Amino acid sequence: MTPANLSSARPFTVLVTGGAGYIGSHAVLALLDAGWRVAVLDNLVTGFRWAVPAGASFYEGDVADAALVSRIVAKHDIGAILHFAGSVVVPESVINPLKYYDNNSARSRTLIDTAVHSGVRHFIFSSTAATYGIPDAVPVREDAPQRPINPYGMSKLMTEAMLADVAGAHDFNYCALRYFNVAGADPDARSGQSTAGATHLIKVAVEAALGKRSHVDVFGTDFATPDGTGVRDYIHVSDLAAAHLLALEALIADPVTSHCLNCGYGRGFSVLEVLDAVDRAGPGKLERRHSGRRPGDPDALVADNAAIRAQFDWTPRYDDLDTIVAHALAWERQLEGRRLAA
Repeated sequence: MTPANLSSARPFTVLVTGGAGYIGSHAVLALLDAGWRVAVLDNLVTGFRWAVPAGASFYEGDVADAALVSRIVAKHDIGAILHFAGSVVVPESVINPLKYYDNNSARSRTLIDTAVHSGVRHFIFSSTAATYGIPDAVPVREDAPQRPINPYGMSKLMTEAMLADVAGAHDFNYCALRYFNVAGADPDARSGQSTAGATHLIKVAVEAALGKRSHVDVFGTDFATPDGTGVRDYIHVSDLAAAHLLALEALIADPVTSHCLNCGYGRGFSVLEVLDAVDRAGPGKLERRHSGRRPGDPDALVADNAAIRAQFDWTPRYDDLDTIVAHALAWERQLEGRRLAA
């Protein structure tokens, strides 16, 4: 089952929270491309109004505004919610944990409550591999122990627990997709990572390639990996968006079953391999500054993706590091052009 195979008869409108942000905007594009009706709710704290396509209805507001969400559900005949809104910077979560328990847990609880009382039966949640903490084995399977080592991961795990309990008590099913390292941009350059001060490695590296940063920090060279730098599973944001469409179709087809699934490619690249890919794609070689490893960073974090491939017949289209980097770099150049034209 792929997005192109979805029935042309769309039974309802999909509400995308955080749809003006990085991953959410790509999900909106994928939904619209597949013929779904879409409404977007975003408070624009980290999202951008221009990132919402003209084909989607837009509301500026917060997911914890139950009255607003209820009005949107009623007005647009919302049957499913794709929930991307939240805070995502791991170091910030350690410094300001209550912000993360508010944005990611408490406000999600309010949104889920509004969904249940408004009759929304399907819910797809933007979760994270950070719920596993430092895994005992790599690749990481969905049944691995979930032991978050930071408030970000714990705040997401708390929402997963809420969803499981709600699905057991109400006419409601859900899919929690546990993302690994999301990167890249829409192949047609319609959207990409645009947040200032982003901490994701590929985003940082392409900014440095275009002179927006002076260098790239390499945190740790003593990991138990072939080149001593941390290994991560990088997934193209458009493949991730496609997984959300497949999850939506699965929830509709079997409304009594819920899912918790990894979203990754099942293989990883080291920090140095990523920087080498940016060197190949960019105008010159990056300056790399080596520093100590950060507390809690695992040697490697790679998904076992057998479950999502089997359950959803998910077939990635952009499983190639050079392609991911090329799309990220093309988007970064477009952002620079936008800035210069302003």
